[in-house]
Amino acid sequence: MKRILRAVTFALALAPGLALGQSSTWTIDPAHSHASFSIRHMVISNVRGEFGKMSGTLTLDEKDVTKSSVEATIDATTIDTREPKRDEHLKSPDFFDVARYPAITFKSTKVEKAGKDALKVTGDLTMRDVTKRVVLKVTGPTAAVKDPYGNIRRGVSATTKLDRKDYGVAWSALLEGGGAVVGNEVNIELEVEVIKK
Repeated sequence: MKRILRAVTFALALAPGLALGQSSTWTIDPAHSHASFSIRHMVISNVRGEFGKMSGTLTLDEKDVTKSSVEATIDATTIDTREPKRDEHLKSPDFFDVARYPAITFKSTKVEKAGKDALKVTGDLTMRDVTKRVVLKVTGPTAAVKDPYGNIRRGVSATTKLDRKDYGVAWSALLEGGGAVVGNEVNIELEVEVIKK
């Protein structure tokens, strides 16, 4: 009996260390996360906007971050460029067609280390029912911190570029001197806080 008790005690003592090798689940905090974008306007300036709501889950492997994964959804109906008429046009079939395609989704397929505190996350981005492979340049996740309410949080930043025409977002008009009213390349920036489940 004493041997069994010693074995159980030893196993319990090891448990915290073993837990570090397990994956943990984190959910995106929409109140402290945002997805922003910029695109060339009339070849002379950049117009910026953001989506006001996102959700998703990060499965983080502390021992081997390359075994981690992420799934995220952006609510396309929350697009905001600080100009109501432009936002209505962006929601229309000319652009995001949010009545038919209200969500933009991302699902990772591979995570690779890309230097100190940096990752390259490859995944499938679906917009307007078109799925294309994209690569996110990721900084983080940061060290875990506890907020005043007892929640454990981490932060992640990410950037990528895409061609909007690849997803059927093709509307534009030509300028007299050449070029287009709306550029094709879109720069995307993500700032995300996640909370441990």
